[in-house]
Amino acid sequence: MTLRPPHPSAQILAFDIFGTVVDWHSGVAREVQTILPDVDGDAFALAWRAGYQPAMRRVMSGEVGWTLIDDLHRMILDGLLAQFGLGGLSETQKQHLNKAWHRLDPWPDVVAGLTRLKQKHTLCTLSNGNIGLLTNMAKRGGLPWDCILSAEVFRAYKPAPATYLGVAKVFDLPPEQVMLVAAHQDDLAAARACGLQTVYIERPNEFGAARPKDVSPDAANSLHAKDLLALADQLGC
Repeated sequence: MTLRPPHPSAQILAFDIFGTVVDWHSGVAREVQTILPDVDGDAFALAWRAGYQPAMRRVMSGEVGWTLIDDLHRMILDGLLAQFGLGGLSETQKQHLNKAWHRLDPWPDVVAGLTRLKQKHTLCTLSNGNIGLLTNMAKRGGLPWDCILSAEVFRAYKPAPATYLGVAKVFDLPPEQVMLVAAHQDDLAAARACGLQTVYIERPNEFGAARPKDVSPDAANSLHAKDLLALADQLGC
């Protein structure tokens, strides 16, 4: 669904990752249940993700120094283990579980969609995830990025303007030639405020099939697509 005509010279497609490209809820729930079969993996995954924004705000406010998402995930995890009464895990188990975020599966349309989009566009990540995490995820899932960009590169988390404008700077392009692809309207709004084009991708089951989210179009976005295959259709790839 085209909401407003995309800029004809958009060259870079920058992708949000968690929820947009990979299914974090199912992946984390599965990993939790593998290690902790008596724990509600669904509840644990939701609680872990819920700690993400508050942890980043501590860094953005200056309360905590610059921290990789892997380390923020571990801080959140340690609190959850106590909350769920799971203090008996070994350090090796904790480290393995914390890297569940490296082992998330792409949504079914993603690899084929990215492969088509890559024919006409340069594809990069634009995630708060750190470079090692994104690289491991791409290797495991066969994600054909041209470039991996991360909050780690810019030492700023989205929605800081430095992240969106940083993509344009890396490729020496004006912001309007960069298009952010995401399943989160707040991320897209922040990108638009920096002059980027934006594409909303529907991921109604991001929080699990039992909690479908609103995927209604926002007329402020350049495009709205059911998935990456539909986006490839709209962009003629």
